[in-house]
Amino acid sequence: MTHWGFIGCGNVTEKKSGPAFQKVEGSDVVAVMRRDTEKAKDYALRHEIKKWYDNADDLIHDPEVNAVYVATPPASHAEYAIKTMKAGKPVYVEKPLAASYEECLQIVNVANETGVPCFVAYYRRTLPYFLRVKQLINNGAIGNISTVQIRFAVAPRKEDFNKDNLPWRVKKEISGAGYFYDLASHQLDLLDYILGPIENACGFTSNVAGLYEVEDSVSGAFRFESGVVGSGSWSFVASKNTHVDAIDFIGTQGKLSCSTFDFTPIALENDKGRQEFIEKNPENIQFYLIESIVNYLNGKGSEPVSNCITATRTNRVMDKILGKK
Repeated sequence: MTHWGFIGCGNVTEKKSGPAFQKVEGSDVVAVMRRDTEKAKDYALRHEIKKWYDNADDLIHDPEVNAVYVATPPASHAEYAIKTMKAGKPVYVEKPLAASYEECLQIVNVANETGVPCFVAYYRRTLPYFLRVKQLINNGAIGNISTVQIRFAVAPRKEDFNKDNLPWRVKKEISGAGYFYDLASHQLDLLDYILGPIENACGFTSNVAGLYEVEDSVSGAFRFESGVVGSGSWSFVASKNTHVDAIDFIGTQGKLSCSTFDFTPIALENDKGRQEFIEKNPENIQFYLIESIVNYLNGKGSEPVSNCITATRTNRVMDKILGKK
């Protein structure tokens, strides 16, 4: 039985992840931690969790906790993941793995030294929607892939205009970068999963709207170890009527298009015409990845598809595009 403790119990744990730890067979949540004691207590009582803490070390060393979920902003991921692994307990870390590629390498080194597994919440690797994309490509539905293009544009969020209380995702010291780190990480990790590792990347950034200090516009180019080339453009300050969320795979015999966050129908165009595919997500979107992790820890399944090594590759690519590495 895997008994989880949560370090951090904010919004992401309310529906996306938290309930899945209770629903998966062979898993439960025995403790949560948040620096604000009252918020930790409130979360625990609402979700019928018996213990709450305001100190991460106390949770990590709770003898009843034998696995830890780190659901804090990226700046503290490395610290908590490393402490957990050194305590001999498997850890599941929210994405991105850390606030920089260098911190990711520190996590990987400790995982190798201790032999304790570290998993990362790139749950899209387990969703039927993206498994269908991968299956179509692997089965040659569009021939050999020549290039892939990411196009992403979203309007600023309401809170982005509040200079006195900006969201943590646009504070570099907390998130590592801006929304690019938070959102593009999913897209680049997916490409790693579907097409294999990216061997090189570069990019340009700009701050167009001046709502915050970090980049709000990014353009990148990359090359996969397989020889496939790709590009991406990201705007986090677009107008509402120019919203786009698309990944286009171009092959020698057709084109495959999907989205990352909107889950629009997968569109396949080849010499057989146009086909669309619709897949349904689980109620708690991280369920399938968490299920695979629990099964693995309980000795009932194969190694999960998202770990600190695969996630470190994603941080490396992002840092290269941002000019951080």
